[in-house]
Amino acid sequence: MEEVNYQEQFSEDTALRLRDLEEKQRILKDRVLLIGQNLIDTKEKTSEDILEIKKDLEKIKDNLEKIKRFIESISTEFQKFARKDDLNILIKQAKMFQPLKYLKENAE
Repeated sequence: MEEVNYQEQFSEDTALRLRDLEEKQRILKDRVLLIGQNLIDTKEKTSEDILEIKKDLEKIKDNLEKIKRFIESISTEFQKFARKDDLNILIKQAKMFQPLKYLKENAE
């Protein structure tokens, strides 16, 4: 009788352990699925972020190219302007030669 009782106890313990193992396995499976889904979500979000950064980078490159062309255009225009030294020389020459003052002196 004790042997039957021992076998029943062993069967119950084994069944309980088996259920515990099955429950642990189910929990692990759920966790793995959740981790996998989180990984997929993170990958999709990262891909979207990278795509957005690439678009922003292209806009920045375009703007930089426009600025570069503008600076080149301005620099060629600056070469056409007179320098301050050249203007000062012209002002001195104009002061030295004042035809109206010369005409007033001769008219008197």
